[in-house]
Amino acid sequence: MFNRRNFPSGKRKYLFGSIVCIFIVVTCVAFRMEDKNDFDSSRREVLLRKIGDELLLQSGDSTSRVMPIKKIADNEYQISFENDLTFQPVVLVNTIRNLLIKDPLTSDYVVNVLNCKMDSVVYGYAISKNRKDDIVACIGRKQPKTCYTINIKFKPRGIALAKNEYFLGGLSLLAFVGFIFLRAKPKKTLPENDQHADRFTLGSMVFDRKNRMLLIDGNSLDLTKTETRVLRIFALRPNETIERSRLQKEIWEDEGVIVGRSLDMFISKLRKKLEVDPNVQIVVVRGKGYKLEINV
Repeated sequence: MFNRRNFPSGKRKYLFGSIVCIFIVVTCVAFRMEDKNDFDSSRREVLLRKIGDELLLQSGDSTSRVMPIKKIADNEYQISFENDLTFQPVVLVNTIRNLLIKDPLTSDYVVNVLNCKMDSVVYGYAISKNRKDDIVACIGRKQPKTCYTINIKFKPRGIALAKNEYFLGGLSLLAFVGFIFLRAKPKKTLPENDQHADRFTLGSMVFDRKNRMLLIDGNSLDLTKTETRVLRIFALRPNETIERSRLQKEIWEDEGVIVGRSLDMFISKLRKKLEVDPNVQIVVVRGKGYKLEINV
């Protein structure tokens, strides 16, 4: 086993200095890549606003506004509109494709159109760099005029992956330094009973996972199978941010990628059912995911 007391003092200092220098270089490179990525992200948002403008014009609206573009997750953006509009799916597909050709970072992406009033996906499709892998259907059915938002999720590119690798490499080096010079701290884990519990206390409510219901003051609210799976993930990590990608993976891991499925829809339905206790609510953590806040 490694013993730092037996490691020569001079070599120990040299090792420490080398690791610190490498970590600084790695961090600097990562931040330079971050600056370039910020520019590309800003350029992409301009293209997304242009998409919104074109869709309004095609709907016969030349006066209302495209609302500010929202970044709802990593590589995922939302286009919303001031007024209601209508769209033809084939026109929507071609408009977005023709404009996103101008984005050098875009190859593969998924588009979901949501009805604001019903909080549900009314149309969706997927575009791939290899066109034979595109998933586009029902392009001939014109959609009625109402409130829509358009979510576009882009496939991560090499620049983002490289940046993550730099950070992970730097963190690994820092962990190595901590192993040599600092006392190791045991990793916190959840008690095994919590992982397999059938009941969770959420404020004044009891979440009965097994029977798929919420209990409060002798009354019960039924939950769907998917709502139960979502709420269980939150119940195991109260007051902790859960990444959007992790929620999607854990909920639909065994079902593959299904265009049109919306995590936001299930979150919205759960929020309404949790409203019976104002001290328990699911909040959005901008740019990261969601959190189940329980105020005691």
